[in-house]
Amino acid sequence: MNADANPAADFSHDIIGAAVEVQRVLGTGLPESAYAAALALELGEREIGFTQNVPLSAQYKGKPLGVVHRADFIVEHSVLVQVKALDSTSEQHRSEALAALRLAGLKLGLLINFNVFPVVKGVHRLVGKARVEP
Repeated sequence: MNADANPAADFSHDIIGAAVEVQRVLGTGLPESAYAAALALELGEREIGFTQNVPLSAQYKGKPLGVVHRADFIVEHSVLVQVKALDSTSEQHRSEALAALRLAGLKLGLLINFNVFPVVKGVHRLVGKARVEP
């Protein structure tokens, strides 16, 4: 992975490339868990660093709420990835991904719907504001 002025954009390109390969091999119609497992293998083969099933916690008025969401992937400490396998994604899915982005303290996220063919038409790029601790 080359690191230039905008590494997050480079990682998103690599992540989308990995998703394209996953869908090329698996097709559509499988559950999210199959695509997440295959994406993990594909990212690993491409030597792209990631953590999977990342717990995200929140606070309410300074009091901890505990883990309120799990990010499917955080790639190279800079891109949050949520995997879906639905007929279509809704505003609720985008809102949840944006909330996860905020909780993770990241600015870039990808909501990837593997049930859309080709998968690039099911990729939603999300840009949020990083969480600021009080």
